[in-house]
Amino acid sequence: MTPSTPYAGARTPSSSAASGTRADRADATSTGAQDRSPAGRGAAPYLQVTDLQVHFPTEDGLVRSVDGLTFSVDKGQTLGIVGESGSGKSVTSQAILGLHRGTRARLSGSVRLDGQELLDLPESELRELRGSTMAMIFQDPLSAMHPYYTVGAQIVEAIRVHHSDVSKKAAKERTKELLARVGIPNPAKRVDQYPHEFSGGMRQRAMIAMALANDPSLLIADEPTTALDVTVQAQILDLMRDLQQEFGSAIIVITHDLGVVAEMADEVLVMYAGKAVERGPVDDVFYAPQMPYTWGLLSSMPRLDRVRQTRLDPVPGNPPSLIRVPPGCAFNPRCTYREHVPQDRCVTEVPDLLPTRQPDHLVRCHIMEERRRELFETNVKPRL
Repeated sequence: MTPSTPYAGARTPSSSAASGTRADRADATSTGAQDRSPAGRGAAPYLQVTDLQVHFPTEDGLVRSVDGLTFSVDKGQTLGIVGESGSGKSVTSQAILGLHRGTRARLSGSVRLDGQELLDLPESELRELRGSTMAMIFQDPLSAMHPYYTVGAQIVEAIRVHHSDVSKKAAKERTKELLARVGIPNPAKRVDQYPHEFSGGMRQRAMIAMALANDPSLLIADEPTTALDVTVQAQILDLMRDLQQEFGSAIIVITHDLGVVAEMADEVLVMYAGKAVERGPVDDVFYAPQMPYTWGLLSSMPRLDRVRQTRLDPVPGNPPSLIRVPPGCAFNPRCTYREHVPQDRCVTEVPDLLPTRQPDHLVRCHIMEERRRELFETNVKPRL
């Protein structure tokens, strides 16, 4: 996260191999990097989410938190999911882990992990996968950890629930190793301390240790750097990247911080009102975005490589109610480029998520692609 980069945490496309480009990170992934292009992938992605819908019935109406979401992640790959609060990011991650079971949530679509459908998997089988094959780093470790039990006891439990043949002594030694691995000093002492005795950064590291206790193949990090100072943020991101290289895990990073995405992700999924509005390789989305909402997110980011000539330009208005989503394009009440769409299609027709010139780069917008590119170059890019 150097001051010479365009966004906080971003690397320019010309970053050298010495700084650790995404291609270099992929090559270093454990058991060898995979060809993650659609042509080279061959087999189905490790995680495939197709037309996922998560709705919550309430007295005021149906909350469409996730509405037809599709994406995939391969082993050794990191997907960044970004968007404002209420866009459906965390609900999506909880649906993958099956955490909506036992609630009033209505789920449909498909979530396949290594070819196995998760949405209709029996709870006992899903419980075997949760915490071992797939794990989650929650955004508030102080709330996620039980205040009554020591940090070590909670990690020991996470180990032994999936490995009943492991003794408590062996599990505690493994816990000490994990705490040391994530950079917690004096793990032999810290293992017997309670969550409130840890600093914010140490609690987040302990959550990462717990999530990685059973070497999961899929790791979901929900706001992993929330409320951490910038130095600790950089350490957490470096730690996650190192652990991915060591274990070859597929990682989903959910965040508001575009700098975190630029630093960590191979691909980016931009969500708005429960839908994907832009998806593609991180360099395409950061340096050639084509959705006005993505333009707004980037315009609200500070630059670190030069003195900004204008004030930060926030996205106007507020996110919509997911009970009463605006007709047509959900972003249309806040979009300042509606006049470039003829016949007011923005308010009468829901745009599809369609590929651009780059088939891996998909955009949900009625503005014609050539016009979007022109608008970005002339109106948006000079202000970034």
